[in-house]
Amino acid sequence: MSDSESEIKMIVAYIRPDKLSEVKQGLAEAGAPSLTVTNVSGRGSQPSTTEQWRGEEYVVDLHQKVKLECVVADTPVDDVVDAIREAANTGEPGDGKVFVIDVEDAVQIRTGKTGPEAV
Repeated sequence: MSDSESEIKMIVAYIRPDKLSEVKQGLAEAGAPSLTVTNVSGRGSQPSTTEQWRGEEYVVDLHQKVKLECVVADTPVDDVVDAIREAANTGEPGDGKVFVIDVEDAVQIRTGKTGPEAV
């Protein structure tokens, strides 16, 4: 494996599901079109709500979110984070979070390329 010291970054974002299309477009425009999307649920600053089903009240405190994972080597991380933030922002609690993580190495399975070349 290569000795690439934090040249590769993983950006992980939790966003509202209805903002996914806008975020994908923003990432493509920022030069980071590759991503992985997972449907998740969680809670943070977004307030819980009380709903009814068949006459019974229940509290919804886990909200549906979309988890995005994007690994970049050549694209500036600030551009990727800004693209996510601008596209996902509604100004309301529960818009989500973005995390930037150092990736020690990467290996492309098909070619065996390592480091930034694998990304």
